[in-house]
Amino acid sequence: MTTNSTRVLLVRHGRTALNAEGRLRGLADPELDETGIGEVQATAAALVPFELARVLSSPLQRAMRTAQIIADASGMAHEIDMAFNDRDYGPWTGQVKTEVIAEWGSVSAAPGVEDEQIVLDRALRGLDALAESGVGAVAIVTHDAVIRPLLERIQPGLHVEAETGSWAEIAHDSDGWRVVSVDNRA
Repeated sequence: MTTNSTRVLLVRHGRTALNAEGRLRGLADPELDETGIGEVQATAAALVPFELARVLSSPLQRAMRTAQIIADASGMAHEIDMAFNDRDYGPWTGQVKTEVIAEWGSVSAAPGVEDEQIVLDRALRGLDALAESGVGAVAIVTHDAVIRPLLERIQPGLHVEAETGSWAEIAHDSDGWRVVSVDNRA
């Protein structure tokens, strides 16, 4: 591993209509709504001082649009990285989250939902690749189902909201990953 410090801003995409309705999004591909675009524009302006070297995104349009706005504010293009794709909720995609929890006890217990460990392992591989590159400051636009388990793995017991348009900062150095801040809003 390189000893160069890598700073990563884990940015949750802006709000969509499915977010507003409390529905599981997963691999569904809704666009940002007006509120979401406003959230992301404010976040993009707040991230400019970080002097980003790269902006990465999950392949879903809500994340790509968020990444595009952030990248435009920093004068660069964004890149797609499958490591940070959302969790697949299978047949529960588009369903009201609280109803799934009421029926199954948790989203993870519902049949056909991608195992959280698979999502976490995929994202950790993506983070480790960034750490190896020693790239500097990177914004990764992803999803709450990726951000929460990543942060909880890095700092067990940490409570994270990961609201739409928010970001968390993590850093990697010779001691590994550490959480710098969570639930930041513009």
